[in-house]
Amino acid sequence: MSGGTERVAGPADQATDSRADDAPAGGRHGIANPGTAPQLTACQARAVSEPGTELAATLRRIERAAGALATASVARMDETLPWFRELPADQRSWVMLVAQAGARSLVQWLRAGGGTADSTQEVSDEVFATAPQALARSISLQQTVALIKVTIDVVEEQVPHLAAPGEEPQLRDVVLRYSREIAFAAARVYARAAESRGSWDARLQALLVDALLRGDSPDVLASRAAALGWADAPPVAVAVGRSPGGEVSAVLHTVYRLARRIGAEVIGGVHGDRLVIVLGGVADPVAATGKLLDAFGAGPVVVGPAVPSLDEATDSARAALAGFRAAPAWPAAPRPVPAADLLPERALAGDAEARRRLRHDVYATLVRSGGELLETLDAFFSASGTLESAARALFVHPNTVRYRLRRVAEVTGLSPLAARDAYALQVALTVGRLDPVVTLTPNRTKPHISRGTGQ
Repeated sequence: MSGGTERVAGPADQATDSRADDAPAGGRHGIANPGTAPQLTACQARAVSEPGTELAATLRRIERAAGALATASVARMDETLPWFRELPADQRSWVMLVAQAGARSLVQWLRAGGGTADSTQEVSDEVFATAPQALARSISLQQTVALIKVTIDVVEEQVPHLAAPGEEPQLRDVVLRYSREIAFAAARVYARAAESRGSWDARLQALLVDALLRGDSPDVLASRAAALGWADAPPVAVAVGRSPGGEVSAVLHTVYRLARRIGAEVIGGVHGDRLVIVLGGVADPVAATGKLLDAFGAGPVVVGPAVPSLDEATDSARAALAGFRAAPAWPAAPRPVPAADLLPERALAGDAEARRRLRHDVYATLVRSGGELLETLDAFFSASGTLESAARALFVHPNTVRYRLRRVAEVTGLSPLAARDAYALQVALTVGRLDPVVTLTPNRTKPHISRGTGQ
């Protein structure tokens, strides 16, 4: 078949006599003389104008040749489409059934008046109902278009053998219009399948986000993420902000569109009035979230700490949620803001993890570094941040105060000379003095409970 047009046996052989009898005067195919335009007989003109009667003789030939056309089409697919040869036998048989249904659908479409130029008759999607829905998951829309093209090519090659005398031009025009309609029908089938998968994915993602916020076991998270095709590329972080409102599917579509632009792996879900996004495979989750801001509504957007995998993303989600609740206390917060930058507000809002971090990571570190750092901080804050006043209160040189403040910044990562860091240090001192902390002081080998300045 690849070497040229192969004739489909059947209806043409059976209708040789009828071709000769039905041929209009002047030629077998209705052409009166070379150089003159083909003329339709009165009967043919009436058939064109009356829906259901157009190409009646040709329709009977197509019906009889449906099986042969399908077989020839599948054979051509096997020759010209390498991926088609790799399909399992059951899927190839489904394609054969669809091809046969397509030939029958052409006849039904023409009888319903679809062959006329001004017809609005659509091809029924039932053409593809002969194959199970699993075929749409195995064969992409692009591959389906290739299959349709091959089938139409085969039908066009057989037009001289399928058309009744004088009806070849009409049949070619009809096949052209039908190919457009069958392509649209395929697009509708795949669009519905995509919508169905999208709805299912949205439900799965909502369940995954809910499991993250509840702190479900890693096995639950892993199973639901696997169903969504999550690759779990490290690092993983959770971002929380206000949902823009509207349809959930539209909100998530915006998230995925923006994520594709930056090459990030995301899972999103709307939880109440909050939009929760799990990011994976980005080196800087805060910067990546900054490129997703158009997906959020107005208000703060908080990013939890990066963790190695989705199994540990519960901690990131908790921090992001706690930061989102406390963010209104810092009106000038950047957008997005790391949850760690909101530790003071989170501690004041009752977040136990924020209090623990301030107590252990800041206050306990200062205690272990020596009592003079706490003493200097107290004097500095009491002097409203004036070095000279703090030095006089401590009976030391101002350069000594400067040196100690630099030491505070080195051991805690917070500079007393920066207003925001100074606020975090003050909250840390308050939390540390209210809550006991285990420390190790010089000349001691066993931990003891320290309160106050630790001196």
